[in-house]
Amino acid sequence: MKRYALILALVMALAAGFGCAKKTQTTEPAYDDGGNAELRAAIEQITDARVYFAFDKFNIQPEYKDMLKTKAELLKKYSSIRVRIEGNCDERGTQEYNLALGERRARASYEYLVNLGVNPSQLEMISYGKENPAVQGRGEAAWSKNRRDDFRVISQ
Repeated sequence: MKRYALILALVMALAAGFGCAKKTQTTEPAYDDGGNAELRAAIEQITDARVYFAFDKFNIQPEYKDMLKTKAELLKKYSSIRVRIEGNCDERGTQEYNLALGERRARASYEYLVNLGVNPSQLEMISYGKENPAVQGRGEAAWSKNRRDDFRVISQ
């Protein structure tokens, strides 16, 4: 019984640490590339591709490793770019569970990029849990698109 109370307290503390995710998103990029076409192309490569996850998993699947390597090379080349990794989940599960799972997903991409040589100061993480779906609807077709990491350039 004490074990369950400890686990519950840990989950609640973790959820309280994340707070509520803001749902506001801008349609304009949060950066100014100064007209540099090469930098603009790099930013598009960094932000366009997502990492998707299997149900209830947070490990990086092999098909996303080359894409993350490309992101890492671009981040090392353009060391002024800062990226927010946004962990997301499908609608199943509690809010607290999904916030924790989204954080583990964001951390998996973060750690993979850092292991490839990206400066940790260029990266930050946030979990939106199930609050920021890419696709509305129910069923595996929608859920599989919502279990993801998004990459947002927050400064350059």
